[in-house]
Amino acid sequence: MAISNTATQSQYSRTERDLAPPGFIGRLREDRSALRRLLMIGGVVLVAVISLAFWLLGGRYVSTDDAYVQAAKLMVSTDVSGLVQDVDVREGQRVRKGQVLFRLDPRPFQIALANAKAQLAQSGLTVESMKEDYRRMLSDVDAQRAQVDLAKRNYARYAGLLKANAIAAATYDQARLTLATAQQQLRALQQTAATQLAKLGGSPGIPVAGNPQYQQAEAQVREAERQLDHSVVRAPFDGVVTEVDSLQPGTLVISAMSAFSTTSAVGLVSDKDIWVEAQMKETDLTHVHDYAPVSFSVDAYPGITCSGHVDAISQGTGGAFSVLPAENASGNWVKVVQRIPVRVKVDACPGNPQLRAGMSTDVNIDTGKRRWQRLLNG
Repeated sequence: MAISNTATQSQYSRTERDLAPPGFIGRLREDRSALRRLLMIGGVVLVAVISLAFWLLGGRYVSTDDAYVQAAKLMVSTDVSGLVQDVDVREGQRVRKGQVLFRLDPRPFQIALANAKAQLAQSGLTVESMKEDYRRMLSDVDAQRAQVDLAKRNYARYAGLLKANAIAAATYDQARLTLATAQQQLRALQQTAATQLAKLGGSPGIPVAGNPQYQQAEAQVREAERQLDHSVVRAPFDGVVTEVDSLQPGTLVISAMSAFSTTSAVGLVSDKDIWVEAQMKETDLTHVHDYAPVSFSVDAYPGITCSGHVDAISQGTGGAFSVLPAENASGNWVKVVQRIPVRVKVDACPGNPQLRAGMSTDVNIDTGKRRWQRLLNG
């Protein structure tokens, strides 16, 4: 039965071809070929138009995976030297600003403070003694001035007697020598009193606290108090303590001011002052500006997208601050796209995950301009 139907259809098709006008089959084949070419070209054009549209409507976001979480961190030490007496914190402990981290042995600083206070008291006594000496010197000057007046009167008397030939010339010479000696002693006493007055700052009534020597001793007391206060090291800001194991009781802490480097310290990482630093390509920063919206994800917390904004764009590339910057004066160099640090302030993170310094992130910055806008703006 199936064979019979097939034969019937074949016979019917041959009948249609026999009844078709001459050249109809050829034109039909040409029309199909043209339609096929039209569909192929149209498809390519359609894909190109869609791709161009996507490209023009894109470019609003610039991104990089060269970004890391940063936090305020510090190796907390002190500017005085001494032996560690106590360490009051442990690794990973959260501390508040002003909380004690560790203490140095206070005895050397207490001894230095007591010595400075003794020197201050001695300076006060010295100043009082200088003032008394000055008053005594003034009395000596007054007494010597009286001696000079007496010597002048005797000299004048003997001069009159010498004219009357009532005394010998030797007596007159003795009176003249006595007057000259008294005047010289008066000048010496006046010079000594002036020197003592200069030591008192030019004013005999100056308070003890206003004397330069006393102020110098008082400054030494304040320095000794400062060193004693700095023997107790406190947290400069809120954060999490780290690197505690490197500091144990008995460790000798050398002052950073003496060694020009921190020899022993406790690490402190802020858990509040946190930001993301993205190393952006310079070609991506054309339309990036301060306060531009930012979204970023942290590799440690997949599925969580945090929000923030551009807080600052560095004024120089990473290479500009390099110890050994690249030298391109020879002419044999390869141009490389530079990276510019962009600081992103964290606004919110769903679930408030713990962001730790050094975590890897992916950053997307919304420039607010698509490619077609850039082209129109030149």
